[in-house]
Amino acid sequence: MRVAIVHYHLQPGGVTRIIGHTISALAGRDTRIVVLTGQEPAGDWPSEWRVIPGLRYEGARTPVGPEELARRMERAAREALGGPPDLWHVHNHSLGKNLALPGALVELAGRGGRLLLHIHDFAEDGRPANYHLMLEKMARGSKQEMSRLLYPVGGHVHYAVLNGRDYAFLGDAGAGGDCLHLLPNPVQLGDQGRGLPPGPDDRTLWLYPTRAIRRKNIGEFLLWSAVAGEGHCFATTLGPENPRERPRYEMWKRIAAELDLPVQFEIATGCGCSFEELLGRARSLVTTSVAEGFGLAFLEPWLVGRPVCGRDLPEITADFDREGIMLPWLYERLDVPVSWLGLGRIADRAAAGQQQILDAYGRSESADCLERILAAWIRDDHVDFGRLDEEMQEIILRRLVRDPDQARRLHPSALPDPAECDRAIESNRRLLREKYSLQGYGERLHTLYRQVAGSGVTRLSFLDGEVLLDHFLAPERLKLLRVD
Repeated sequence: MRVAIVHYHLQPGGVTRIIGHTISALAGRDTRIVVLTGQEPAGDWPSEWRVIPGLRYEGARTPVGPEELARRMERAAREALGGPPDLWHVHNHSLGKNLALPGALVELAGRGGRLLLHIHDFAEDGRPANYHLMLEKMARGSKQEMSRLLYPVGGHVHYAVLNGRDYAFLGDAGAGGDCLHLLPNPVQLGDQGRGLPPGPDDRTLWLYPTRAIRRKNIGEFLLWSAVAGEGHCFATTLGPENPRERPRYEMWKRIAAELDLPVQFEIATGCGCSFEELLGRARSLVTTSVAEGFGLAFLEPWLVGRPVCGRDLPEITADFDREGIMLPWLYERLDVPVSWLGLGRIADRAAAGQQQILDAYGRSESADCLERILAAWIRDDHVDFGRLDEEMQEIILRRLVRDPDQARRLHPSALPDPAECDRAIESNRRLLREKYSLQGYGERLHTLYRQVAGSGVTRLSFLDGEVLLDHFLAPERLKLLRVD
């Protein structure tokens, strides 16, 4: 098979990592691969690649239209592969990073090109600026045209998604089962065969292995550091790269320093050890994220013999549960008394946040919108901390620092301590190696490639993008940390 993989760049990041895994997993199979990308790889790259400047992000790309971009992609793929691709494997085409790419893919599909559209993230899910840009500049304000460009449907157009939630959402929007595929990421660490480094002798390290962007809910991580008591140390691994993320991140760093919280930021920078070794030094890994695409943070630590505790995301972890992965030290909510903030303040922020989201996506508020939000946020006169914005989270954090006895009014009131977890570690490690291995990923992907390449070409239609947007904008899903 001749395969053209398409992505905007090959700089370090989650999608680039998956493309690298794809190339490694398919090594030795009857597959020839070229990666078409907007800029050169950051370092050595394990396959052929071609730079097409028109694939870069919108502000930096060569200003070519969809038809011309499609021609340049076809020409580059033919030259590298010795013939036309049997399939195009395209990552995150609908995210709004490049306004010519969706139309170029419709052009290719219209000429019989077989597409595997691999969606890691959705513009409909907490990226209103991207969505608005596509709607106004690419689709000229027409939501039907938006659906036609972003979500083409045909027997030769296939979709791959990372989790059961996205699979269900696309299915409801009209994606047929034969052309819709659940493709979870492989879970792969570099030092799995090495012995674990010793943990800290006199402190308990609770490590959040994350780049501390807003949706990672850093305020909640700081809350746990505030109520943990003596002898505990908390740390995050990396800071945000996106300049838009820096102000809120720096705010949390200042607050942590002012309150003398036992937190170290960006511990991976200059620590002189690998990511795997860093994981192994922790007593437990923590996640407080309010949104994930796949959820590697729930899985990777088990490979180095470390448990995971923190905030559950059932939309994501339900897939792991079906595979038998045990995640017993997660909580779905961190409840704090409504009286600490006042119902009026909470309701006002909820209403304003939802209105901001709806305005950004060109939607109107339903009559029961606020009622549905508050029903999801508040239970038994307690509100979920993860639903709140930074200002309300800071009020609660300062209250707990002033009066540590107030921690008993939290539910849960402390991070669970998975001290005895040998059974879960061994079971999860075995299941991860069986079900999420690189070899298994290669087998699934090779089978999928054959299916896509063998698909019959049919007339194109498109999914109902408004149904997809309905799902992602449901009031019950509102989290203020995802409102810009």
